[in-house]
Amino acid sequence: MEVLKEKVEEEEAAEREEAAEQAERGEKTMRPMEVRREEITMSQEVLRDLEKKLSEIEVSIPEKASTFTEDPVDISKLPLSYQSNTPKEEHLLQVADNFSRQYSHLCPDRVPLFLHPLNECKVPKFVSTTIRPTLMPYPELYSWDTCAQFVSDFLSMVPLPDPLKPPAYLYSSTTVLKLQKGNCFDFSTLLCSMLVGAGYDAYCVSGYGSQDLCHMDLTRELCPLTVKPKETVQEEEKVPPKKYAVKPPRDLSSRFEQEQEMKRQEAIKAEEEEKRLKQEEERLMEEENAKTDPLHGLRVHSWVLVLAGKREVPESFFIDPFTARSYSMDDDHFLGIESLWNHKNYWVNMQDCWNCCKDLVFDLGDPVRWEHMLLDTDKPLLSLTEGDDSETNDDDDVENLGREDEDKSFDMPRSWVEQIEISPEVFETRCPNGKKVIQYKRAKLEKWALYVNNNGLVCRLTAYEDLECTKTLEVKEWFQNREDVLELRHVNKITGLITDYFKPGHPQALRVHSYTSMQPEMDRVMEFYETARVDGLIKREETPKTMTEYYRGRPDFLSYRHVSFGPRVKKTALNSAESNPRPMVKITERFFRNPEKPADEDVAERVFMLLDERIQLRYHCREDHITASKREFLRHTEVDSKGNKVIMTPDMCISFEVEPMEHTKKLLYHYEAMMKLKDEEKLSRHQAWESELEVLEILKLREEEEEAHALTISIYDTKRNEKSKEYREAMERVMHEEHLQQMEAQLDYLAPFLAQLPPGEKLIRWQAVRLKDECLSDFKQRLIDKANLIQARFEKETQELQKKQQWYQENQVTLTPEDEDLYLSYCSQAMFRIRILEQRLNRHKELAPLKYLALEEKLYKDPRLVEILKVFD
Repeated sequence: MEVLKEKVEEEEAAEREEAAEQAERGEKTMRPMEVRREEITMSQEVLRDLEKKLSEIEVSIPEKASTFTEDPVDISKLPLSYQSNTPKEEHLLQVADNFSRQYSHLCPDRVPLFLHPLNECKVPKFVSTTIRPTLMPYPELYSWDTCAQFVSDFLSMVPLPDPLKPPAYLYSSTTVLKLQKGNCFDFSTLLCSMLVGAGYDAYCVSGYGSQDLCHMDLTRELCPLTVKPKETVQEEEKVPPKKYAVKPPRDLSSRFEQEQEMKRQEAIKAEEEEKRLKQEEERLMEEENAKTDPLHGLRVHSWVLVLAGKREVPESFFIDPFTARSYSMDDDHFLGIESLWNHKNYWVNMQDCWNCCKDLVFDLGDPVRWEHMLLDTDKPLLSLTEGDDSETNDDDDVENLGREDEDKSFDMPRSWVEQIEISPEVFETRCPNGKKVIQYKRAKLEKWALYVNNNGLVCRLTAYEDLECTKTLEVKEWFQNREDVLELRHVNKITGLITDYFKPGHPQALRVHSYTSMQPEMDRVMEFYETARVDGLIKREETPKTMTEYYRGRPDFLSYRHVSFGPRVKKTALNSAESNPRPMVKITERFFRNPEKPADEDVAERVFMLLDERIQLRYHCREDHITASKREFLRHTEVDSKGNKVIMTPDMCISFEVEPMEHTKKLLYHYEAMMKLKDEEKLSRHQAWESELEVLEILKLREEEEEAHALTISIYDTKRNEKSKEYREAMERVMHEEHLQQMEAQLDYLAPFLAQLPPGEKLIRWQAVRLKDECLSDFKQRLIDKANLIQARFEKETQELQKKQQWYQENQVTLTPEDEDLYLSYCSQAMFRIRILEQRLNRHKELAPLKYLALEEKLYKDPRLVEILKVFD
């Protein structure tokens, strides 16, 4: 029994272990599925959260940096000629392809020709048809230099995508003007179109240029505004001496002074030569230090060629459209030419460019040097000699003749580009965004459009001492349209000297004003327009102690006045100079020669010694004398310390007479002269004081002008002239209101009758009825009068015709054929007028009742009468 119990217990334990193992295995099999569900649920939530967060993030894809050829152009607004080719243009493209194949076959080592690039609509166009000759309606654009300057200022330079190849696109000049930028070929096409339109013999050139030329790098070029023009000294023609001429007077000039002057001139020349050599050494050093261009001679560039002949051009030259500068034909910047073209033909250069363009012959009529594509050209071809004709092959002649006949039958199509138009606003703005900066060697040039700057600044040139442009030497600023007519300001940064140049029209007639400070009684120089001043002042120089004035054209022949000042007794501020002027110490005046007076009585110089109470006179020198008469007056007070009157004595006048025996002056003459000089001294002191006040007034005016810097605006500039614009708008409103009033008055049929009533009074019943009846009766009478007028004209024409017929019956026998023709013509015209009048009368009778009824209906519907008439009815 015990054994059985043990077996049963062992079996039960085994079953429990087995059940436990099965349960454990079941849990193990179920747990991975539950875990997998939980993981999937969590991953879905994470994905939803991630998608939500990612949806909130916005990424903007940066656009690719666009070049000029990729700029968006609205093709839909372009004309049909831009988007397609005419049959004639297609034929021209076929001729160009044939020409290109022959050229590549004959010259396999040459680069392909620039013949038909794509335009803005990606349509191939021949380069000659892209040129549109246009004469601009502005006088400033009638010469080549101003046209080139406009193109250079107006467009922004874009380099070629590949410096070794011509561009794949060549836009029209109208699109280039809208985009306001382009490459060298766009510049040249626009400039050539303007020059051909202005009458020049201009061509676009495709060739090779230097690195500076292709990149518009002017850092190694001098600014044209800094180069001073060479002064041409005209040598006086020596008159051959006559055999019996009078000997000239002996030369009394000092040889020592002449030798010193020659030494000084030689020193100046040596200094200039040393400066020139130094600049040449610097230039050579710059060329040595400059990096050699690995693409020298391979950089493609386009410029404009102007041949001599038309528009009185004496010599052919190149124009770089980037810089608007002209170059000679042998300039080193131009390294070679592949081809050139205008609006009529295309030429290929067949000459060797081993020496750049120096040895090229620009005779486009020479087929040996220049191969033309079309024979239809105004350039005369060179004729062959008889020997050359005999040596040519007959078969070649036949082929050439056939080819020439084929070419002659085709001419260049008209340009596909629209008329080039530049509006006045665009012409005035010029520079892109109103500003352009050009860097030169030791200089920087800045340009602005008109009215961009509030002070009228249009150009600024900054000159530097070093090549790095860190140390400023001077600044020049040009202005336009200023009310103070300031034209140029030159500032020397080293000395601090400021020089202002004015146009004619300044309130104080200023021409030049040089100063270091605007404070009074400082170093300054003022120059004036002498014709605009009554006193003839042309120049005034002022220092803290002196003031010098120069005159011309005065009736008293005054030419010079120099005033010396002493220190003030009472120290005051400079602004109180008007109330406390500087004490005058000495006044020196000089005069021109008065031909109406003898030389001994015509004063050349007089000096008022105010502190010493002396007056010195020096007279003009006679023509046959080398010395001049002099006098000195000792000016004393009229009374002494005791009150006694001072009497004129001989020692109060010291004189030196050149010819003492001719004229002996008495004491009374000297006394009268001294009294007159006293009055003139007072006048001179007063004029010097007025000059001081004028300086203060000019300085005050200049300060006000600089603070205001107001600009003048033409009355024809309706966009900027606010006063003119407001006045014009007010006038337009008044005219519009008057026109509306007239229209209302013309359409208002009750206006003449309402004017009879008191203004502002409200209508009553009987007045409304009377107005209606009067209006209808007046209109009825007008209809009757019109019918009577037509009837009267009808009867008048009938009577005149009857009289003419009666006259014809009486004189029918004696009439000539011409008179009969005149009579018949008059009868036909009279009958025509009678029929017209009859028709008008019948039509008026038909329409008169209808017009009367229409007016009656309008009166019943008139808002001023409708309420009253309804109540009345």
